[in-house]
Parts: sequence; C-alpha cells; structure tokens
Amino acid sequence: MVRTPTKPQLLSGNEAIARGAYEAGVKVAASYPGTPATEILESLATYEGIHAQWSPNEKVALDVAFGAALGGVRALASMKHVGLNVAADSLFTIAYTGATAGLVVVSADDPGMHSSQNEQDNRHYARAAKVPMLEPADSQEAKDFVIEAFHISEEFDTPVLLRTTTRISHGKSPVRLGRRRQPRPRSFERQTRKYVMIPGHARGRHVVVEERLERLRQLSNTIPLNRIEMGDPDLGIIAAGAAYQYAREARPGASFLKLGMSYPLPDELIRDFAARVRRVFIIEELDPFLEEQVAALGIKVRGKPRSMRLGELDAAAVAAALGDKPPAPEPITDLPARPPVLCPGCPHAGVFYVLRKLKAVVAGDIGCYTLSVLPPLEAMDTCICMGAAIGNAAGLERAFAVAGDQRPVVGTLGDSTFVHAGIAPLIDLVYNQGCATIVILDNGTTAMTGRQDHPATGRTARGERTHQLDLEALCRACGVDDVAVVDPYNLEVLEQALKRAIAARHPSVVITRHECVLLTRGAPRKPAHVVEEMCVGCGLCLGLGCPALGAIAAEPKGRLKPSINQELCAGCGLCAQICRREAIEWEQP
Repeated sequence: MVRTPTKPQLLSGNEAIARGAYEAGVKVAASYPGTPATEILESLATYEGIHAQWSPNEKVALDVAFGAALGGVRALASMKHVGLNVAADSLFTIAYTGATAGLVVVSADDPGMHSSQNEQDNRHYARAAKVPMLEPADSQEAKDFVIEAFHISEEFDTPVLLRTTTRISHGKSPVRLGRRRQPRPRSFERQTRKYVMIPGHARGRHVVVEERLERLRQLSNTIPLNRIEMGDPDLGIIAAGAAYQYAREARPGASFLKLGMSYPLPDELIRDFAARVRRVFIIEELDPFLEEQVAALGIKVRGKPRSMRLGELDAAAVAAALGDKPPAPEPITDLPARPPVLCPGCPHAGVFYVLRKLKAVVAGDIGCYTLSVLPPLEAMDTCICMGAAIGNAAGLERAFAVAGDQRPVVGTLGDSTFVHAGIAPLIDLVYNQGCATIVILDNGTTAMTGRQDHPATGRTARGERTHQLDLEALCRACGVDDVAVVDPYNLEVLEQALKRAIAARHPSVVITRHECVLLTRGAPRKPAHVVEEMCVGCGLCLGLGCPALGAIAAEPKGRLKPSINQELCAGCGLCAQICRREAIEWEQP
C-alpha cells in the first residue's frame, strides 16, 4: 500500500501530472520521450498498479491509450507539442468515437523553443478537434486538473487535452497529495456505429461532436476551474496557465478571469467579467488564441503586441505589454560562453567528422547529433522533424541526379528516431529505387531526452528485459541488402564503410554502433593525453569539437597547442586517430 504524505510535496508539473493520473486510478499510460513532457511517463513508471510504457512514437502511444480506455480502464498519453502532430491522425477521429473509460492526452508546449524545432501553439488542436482543453497554472493544478480531466472525459465521452508549457512542466511548487481512487469498473460493448468510423457512421458521430461541444461550452461557464478574481475594476486581465502567473506578478492588484478550462471558452463568464471592468486585456503566450475568440464575442479587448507572439513571456514583458515600465533588470556578471556541444567521447562526433571530410550533403534529424550543425563540425545541412532525414535524403538524391550534382547524399538519424519514424521512409527509398546512403547512429538509448529506452534497447520503461529489435534484420526486411555495422570509434573502418556505401549507387545503410558515453554499463577507459614536445599546434584535433580538448597556448603564426582535460576525457581515442604527428597518446581497448 502506498502511504500518502500528509505534508505538501515539492513536485514539478510533470511529476504532479503523474501523481494526478495515479490518484485518478489510471491503469495504462504511454508516451514517447520528448522535452518538456518526458518526466511524466518516467514518474508514472514508479507507481504500482499502472502499466507505463515507452511506445515507438506518439501515435502508437495514443492508440494504446485509446485501446485501454476503450477496454474500460482510465488511460493517459503524454507527449511534447510536436508529438501531437504525429498523434493527430488518431486524435481527430477519437474525438468522434469517445471511449468506454476516461482518456486524457497531455500536450507539453515549448514557448521559446528550449528544446524544439518549432514554437507551435497546440491550443489550436483543441479547437480543430473539438475537444475540451485544460491548462494548469502550477503543480497543484497540474495534479488536480488531471483528475478533473478524467471526470470530464467520462461524463462527456470525449478525449480531453491537458496543455502545459515548459515552465509549468519543469517548475516546482507545493502539491497536496491524495489517495488513489478506483473508478467503477466499465466493460467494452460492441457498438460498430460508434467505434467503426466508416463514412456512414462518422456522419452521425459528427452530429454528436457538435452537440457535445455546446454542452462543454455550458460546462466551461460554471466549472470552478474558470473563476473571476476581482481587484481593481480599471483593468481586467484574462489569462491561463503560466501567462496567468506572469500577469499576477506584473499587476497583482488587477481583476482577473483565470481560465483553467480554456476551450471551449466560457462565453457567458467572459461577458460577465467584461461588464465588471473598464478595460479588458488578454495575456497569453504565442498565438492570439484567446484574443481572437473574445473579440469574436463582440467584446472590446486588447492583447499583447505582435512582436510578443515570439518566445516565452515573463513578468517584465507582461508589464511592458500593459504599458507599465518594467523594473530594471539586476546586473548579471559576465559568464563564459557555453555553446551546446556533443559530450566528450560522443560516438556521433567521429561520424560527422568523416562526413564533413567526404564533403557529403547530410540530411539530418532530431537528436543529440543535430548539434553537428554547429562549429567546428558543421556537417549537417537539414533538420526538419522525426524521421525526415531519409525522405529528405531520397529527394535530394533525385534532385542531384537531375542536376548532375556529384556530391554524395547521406541521411543520418538515431536508433530511437529510426524506430519512431524512419522505417516507412526507408521502405520508400528502396521501393522507389533511390540510392541514398542512410546512417543509423545507434548509441543504444534515446539520449537527447535523458537516456530513455526504446524497442531496440531490449528494455522497457521500468527497466525490465524484453524483446530487442534487430535493426540490421529490420533494414534488410525493408529491402536494403547492403547493411554494414561499424564502431564509430574506429575512424579508418568508419570512413571506408561510408565511402563504399556512397559509391555503391544503391540503397545502403551503415549502422554506427557504440554505446552512449553517459550510460554506465560500459567499462571506463583511460583518458588520452598530449605529448607536448611532439605537438605542432596544427589544431586538427580541435575539429572534433570535443569539450575535453582545449587550446592552452598560442604559438607563433597563430597556432594552438591543445591539452586534454583528464576529468572530461572519455578515452575514445578519436583525437589520437586524427593527429598526424602521433602527439596524442591513447590506450586502445
């Protein structure tokens, strides 16, 4: 039995969402790791009585959660904002069908793009799919809103979107914990007109969706999640989520309409609030989602300037938007620059060093290796979304063939990314007789989001052993006959493998396999060191971009002599292999 602490606990928003799912009686949870949502599933995996799983991608995660809810148990799917793009195909139709038990979908948006390739506003998904959306403003609400979301889901037979942002997901605040509830058992009943969405059935379900949306609108006007907090009637502010916190800090004395259920909008409550105040101002991050809908009600309203549609807000930005003079920022002592770099000894570094040496046009993907676009490697040419590298490489190869461009085209993506969205485009490459070379950077984990497992690691979200996906066999099953596996720490073998694959002029896959240096399962290596009297300061080794290598002495003609940080060096030996003077000593395994 899990003992419930009597004192409030300091939890992040993600931890609070997991706790809310536990208290709501969730039985099944699925996700694909993606910042800022990753810790939701990681936290859920620590609770007994919940099947928590990493799925190959977000659509699979939502499909699993829907199947569980269809079967009669409460279920949750969590993902970052771009993950909902992947799952949207299922979401829009699940909005038509509903389910037997409650289904909650968490979308963690990333204003400011701290770890994302775009800054989309996923509030639009609620409106487009015609499903309710809740937005917590702190960790306590994150927990409580999950529980409320399941009540709404079951009362209205609909999936419910719970939207957070990076600050809510990662910020910590006190949370009062409750006990786990056991919802009444539900059983799946065969209802083909409800659950089999052929056009004839879907037309009828669309009518249900529209009727349900009107009932949800009525709920939003009375639900306590939406509340008026009267202060100075001169200024009324409408806000939700993190924007509410910024606005309260900027104008603590103003009147507020705090929205916890931000779609559908509480039209009657908004009109009531607008009648009580002289001016109505809407504070929201990213798009004018609330502003446009409130204006459509015929209410005179002001929003933030167009320039503030970019990035995160803060109290100072809100004060400026309201016409106040923000307080002068405290002086910050100059700090040394800390550009994002691959970890010392990262097995990906040698791959991109060689690709740059081969002058390849590299279609990249989402992962740690995206950092290879930065100096000094500068070896990546595109990065769009999960799995796009292979399709982009196929298209580039076609275009180059037409133009007579002889540059080699290589697509690169990680092992987790390949499982997520790379299989179908690899099939496409073979089926349509392309000849691009694909490099699968297999470091045995989903490294970028904190080293989570996936089907090719052979471990579940709880660390239990399971079937391990065979990437080589999978590539061959997709029709690629030319599959090579190399250790990226061996630069000579790696370069020869890539040259051969590129010259083959048929679909080829090179799997570069070496464990992520942040995993502890491998035996530690001794660090390398520079023999200073042999070093001529050519700087060639610095081209790896390894943080363990640092220039320590300026020599005549601008040359640099490197040193190796013995605390950081992973002993991979890449720098020793590059050095033409054999000035770096390294103990080979």
